[in-house]
Amino acid sequence: MSPTPKQTKQMPDEPIHNRLAVLRAERELSRRDLADAIGIHYQTVGYLERGEYSPSLALAFRIARFFELPIEAVFADRPFERMSAVVYDQRGASE
Repeated sequence: MSPTPKQTKQMPDEPIHNRLAVLRAERELSRRDLADAIGIHYQTVGYLERGEYSPSLALAFRIARFFELPIEAVFADRPFERMSAVVYDQRGASE
């Protein structure tokens, strides 16, 4: 007996958000520089940045280690706050 369509329905992939473009820009790295450093194709970096590809857990850890950041500072399951909001909120709290 084959499963019904309802039984085989898969949950859609939830997007993985990242700060790769921001991290690369502040370190003045090209996509190729990052790709070479972590052992992937440079086009994969573009796919990751645009949210067209979700990294494996191993790749996400490699990227986070490269930037010397905790994985949750690089990747998240919901959109990140804008950096300007984070910076200004922190400045306001310390003044």
